[in-house]
Amino acid sequence: MLTLQLIPGALSEIFATVCDTGILTLGDRYGLMAAILDENLGDNERRAVNRILRAVRRGKIQFAAI
Repeated sequence: MLTLQLIPGALSEIFATVCDTGILTLGDRYGLMAAILDENLGDNERRAVNRILRAVRRGKIQFAAI
């Protein structure tokens, strides 16, 4: 079974980069997946993930071409 683990501080870096560029890279998506699967994610981190996903749904953030 594959174990995903988020690097400490990675979520804040993802949030800052995505908000600055408006683009969600493949690496960012894997980081968000690891964050979502983390049962010990704090409230602030959970809110940051939700804000990114909401912005994607509204079209304010685009996926990077692979």
